[in-house]
Amino acid sequence: MSHTVIIAEAGVNHNGNFELAKKLILAAKEAGADYVKFQTGKPELVISRFAAMADYQKRNIGKAESQLDMVRKILLRFEDFPLLADYCCEVGIKFLSTAFDLSSIDLLNTLNMDFWKIPSGEITNYPYLKKIAQTRKPVIMSTGMCEMDEIQSAINVLTSNGLPKDQIQLLHCNTEYPTPMADVNLSAIKEMRHRFDLPVGYSDHTQGIEVSIAAVAMGARVIEKHFTLDKKMEGPDHKVSLEPAELKSMITAIRNIEQAIGTGHKTVSASESKNKAIARKSIVAAQNIKKGDVFTEKNLTVKRPGNGISPMRWEAVMGMTAIRDFGEDELIEL
Repeated sequence: MSHTVIIAEAGVNHNGNFELAKKLILAAKEAGADYVKFQTGKPELVISRFAAMADYQKRNIGKAESQLDMVRKILLRFEDFPLLADYCCEVGIKFLSTAFDLSSIDLLNTLNMDFWKIPSGEITNYPYLKKIAQTRKPVIMSTGMCEMDEIQSAINVLTSNGLPKDQIQLLHCNTEYPTPMADVNLSAIKEMRHRFDLPVGYSDHTQGIEVSIAAVAMGARVIEKHFTLDKKMEGPDHKVSLEPAELKSMITAIRNIEQAIGTGHKTVSASESKNKAIARKSIVAAQNIKKGDVFTEKNLTVKRPGNGISPMRWEAVMGMTAIRDFGEDELIEL
């Protein structure tokens, strides 16, 4: 039974408030997530002053402004991240943050994260990928908005700059918030696994929890999902995030599915073995039979329980003789 790594994506749902970020960490821990993930960047290094907001950001915030102005309000300060990493250790959940510029990579590389989470928007950022690869730390890379050749190109940049291929995992992803069900395309998980010979998980931007659960059933062993303390809060991602109770329900369901997937070997389970005699049938007397009578289709039939002679031996029993008297419904003995 594989353990699915659950990344609870706090992202920028703290709205730039350090204390709210700590509450998100605690909520992710209580929901059962393995990691809580934030976003790290210096707005002026990430976004030009000419960059427009995405349609979903305008829709979720309810107004239009420059992307740079929006992000300035909701990112944490660099000095907050070591403190958040320490708080994660204190409460017992692993810390992650996604870097959005080269200086953020330098900062986060000092915080002993288990791996880098590369977001979909950086998959064509050569200097960024090169710097990540040169740290020699494992990578989980989202692939939203990607064609297959773009994914291959990003893998090539990572491996050509010193990162072993076996240190890379991919996340299937659709970069629309929320992702329409018709665009989820979970079958791409299998295609990507076959094409790149790498583990493939799923970064989920749909509303609800069912798609993440289905992804696990299809073999995803990493699930990333946005969450918030309150969907009604102002900000670009709150409306498409899970609240803590929903996050907990998703994780509980995933843990159940992990067990349900099993080994793939079909055999009698321990829980059902006791029911074989109850549910299956045996060859029994259809009427009173005297010792020495010949067994025929007239004087034999098949009924429960199943702890007698299996009906699969029906043809072999026909024509044999009774070793004793049998009453109607009595199990036949040979």
